[in-house]
Amino acid sequence: MGRGPLAKPGSGNMYAQLRSKVHNRLIEELAGSTDSTPPDQVRQRIGELVNELVTEQNLTMTRQDKLRVIDTVIDDVLGLGPLEVLLGDPEITEIMINSSRQIYVEQHGKLSLSPVTFESNEQLMQVIDRIVSTIGRRVDESSPMVDARLKDGSRVNVIIPPLALRGPTVTIRKFAKEAFTVEDLVTFGSVTDDMVRYLRACVRGRLNVVVSGGTGSGKTTTLNILSGFIPEDERIVTIEDAAELQLRQDHVVTLETRPANIEGRGRVSIRELVINSLRMRPDRIVVGECRGGEALDMLQAMNTGHDGSLTTLHANNPRECVGRLETLVLMAGAELPSRAIREQIGSAVNIIVQQSRLRDGSRKVVSITEVLGCDGGDVQLREIFTFRQEGIDEDGKVMGAFTPTGVTPHFLEHLASEGEPLPLEMFQPVPVGEG
Repeated sequence: MGRGPLAKPGSGNMYAQLRSKVHNRLIEELAGSTDSTPPDQVRQRIGELVNELVTEQNLTMTRQDKLRVIDTVIDDVLGLGPLEVLLGDPEITEIMINSSRQIYVEQHGKLSLSPVTFESNEQLMQVIDRIVSTIGRRVDESSPMVDARLKDGSRVNVIIPPLALRGPTVTIRKFAKEAFTVEDLVTFGSVTDDMVRYLRACVRGRLNVVVSGGTGSGKTTTLNILSGFIPEDERIVTIEDAAELQLRQDHVVTLETRPANIEGRGRVSIRELVINSLRMRPDRIVVGECRGGEALDMLQAMNTGHDGSLTTLHANNPRECVGRLETLVLMAGAELPSRAIREQIGSAVNIIVQQSRLRDGSRKVVSITEVLGCDGGDVQLREIFTFRQEGIDEDGKVMGAFTPTGVTPHFLEHLASEGEPLPLEMFQPVPVGEG
């Protein structure tokens, strides 16, 4: 049965009042034991209460209206209130609650204002408390920011007053129930078959790959695809702030960071997990995102026998990616000169995959770049594939084409020696007027 926001027709707030009365009567009956009462029993009682109150107050309601009231109360009591409608919509990838009365959603890469709202800040705070309590956290004036996760793996960030001036603010990055496949990305126009073929060879040939991109550009999706190229007979250790990777291999160890508890103790960071993973005999280390001192440990792992490791990084282009890596290494507190850091980056990182979210909301791999080492104190980069944007059509869609740059990859011989040979022809640009 499809759900929509509860209608409020011209006959006043009849629906809202009925929902409120059912909710209050239920709370009185169960005396706070809704968590221990079987859900089916709660659902049944909600249906009975709706029918009783409609009869008591002599209300005229269709069966569909009654079902909507029942669904809304069930969402309030057992779920996340109005959010259940948005969480259940497979086309919505992100939910942004700016205030109780203003909720934006992302669909197909575009933002739009949702008709769904909360009745008040109090109702929104009840939902927030329900979300954070499941992971043993709390959010209040003394701790106004929190990261959490829903049961399905969706990432949640909460910030409340006094830091959020317009009221409680929540951002939810929905967890894809089914991971995208390579074929999906090719169909979406995010990448070409030749680019996939090259990246598959790089991963299987044990080159170290960094996926670079801005917020919401699709880095984690691309990292998930690349991780899928790792052979089945290798031991993989994944390290993330919130477990999002959906690897299909059997021999996978999944590690997740832990925030500090209410007393401010017990935090386990990405860096600590990276250091620990080196003692776990991994063939591959996959770090969801480097955003601090763990970058140094990741580079050292790449340089000391853990070839074929993968991670993501926030940066707008491959050159910025190198600069950000250098900054993150300095955050580790290592008093290394810039030249030494760049030499380590040049020898550790082999491939930078640049991911972008374009103006029309589409996400594309706009560049695949080789790292050729360090020369004269600078990390040397060479682009192998690129996306050349040519304009915007009448519908606002980005026009452009993927093309090889014509450069023969430096790692071609290495890939062939690893059993991943590639033809030279796939790196030659198509002449204008052909294809």
